[in-house]
Amino acid sequence: MKNVNLGHRTIVDIDGQVAKVLKGLGNLEPPLDLRVVRELLKLDRGYYSTTDDRLLRETFSRMKVAGKQVLLRPTLLRDAVRSLSLKALYLPDQKRILLDKNLPPIKHRWNEAHEIGHDLIPWHADMMLGDTEHTLTPVCHELIEAEANYAAGRILFLGDRFAAEATSSSPNFDLVRGLSKRFGNTMTSTLWRFVEQAHAGRPMVALVTGHPHPTRRKPGFDPSNPCRYCVESPPFRERFGMTREVDLFSAIAGYCGAQGGGVLGQCELVLSDLNGDPHLFDFETFFNSHEALTLGVWLKPHVRTAPVSIFR
Repeated sequence: MKNVNLGHRTIVDIDGQVAKVLKGLGNLEPPLDLRVVRELLKLDRGYYSTTDDRLLRETFSRMKVAGKQVLLRPTLLRDAVRSLSLKALYLPDQKRILLDKNLPPIKHRWNEAHEIGHDLIPWHADMMLGDTEHTLTPVCHELIEAEANYAAGRILFLGDRFAAEATSSSPNFDLVRGLSKRFGNTMTSTLWRFVEQAHAGRPMVALVTGHPHPTRRKPGFDPSNPCRYCVESPPFRERFGMTREVDLFSAIAGYCGAQGGGVLGQCELVLSDLNGDPHLFDFETFFNSHEALTLGVWLKPHVRTAPVSIFR
């Protein structure tokens, strides 16, 4: 699944909302403590559990008293949590964020920031927990989730601070790992923001997949849909956006070893642009024991001196 291309006006509007928050917090150093964000925005945080019926009942019982929407439709949240496997919820009428207690704590940070993103974006309030035909369309849902993800990334990576530090060195996995530790965020979220926001005009692409090596693939692996996410920088989308995810995965599977963790391999690959001209990219894949993270960075136009494999 490729990252959603948000419009320029949407990005400017969300950047403006995030800038107000960061200005209100002062000149903070990373990593950002989300508690101070919640205090500034007057947000409450709680937990629910999809495996603990008692906690689930207690949570919904309190909400039936406090929230009008939940009072009128007491099964709405319970059904949403269980049927949609939701990791977090935002209740705009209560200014309350609920996180799934069963998820590892490392997941809570991004999920909480995502729900803060919903709170920050003015046009999301009327769409949260809505039941109109418009708000339930998959396209609309995908768009508002992408907007909340963008806001979350801007918050957790302190707006333009991340891009400034990310473009100070050559793009590679060592830099991504260092930025992950510095800003206190996961490698996956750091890689995503790195490609989307720190491209500086350079085509880059990231893949989040299962282990690429054939002997390490999990049961149920779908070769026609091998990527969990394919993240394209704006320059990559403009010039190489027709490149198929299945071809990229096949290419990285060709150089990746079967190691159980760490760097799986690195290779220079040739991709064809929209005009059919070949370009050289440096690809590197890292396995964090849960998912494989791949970064592809444009190097230069490719001069054909011998037959090469070109991915279109």
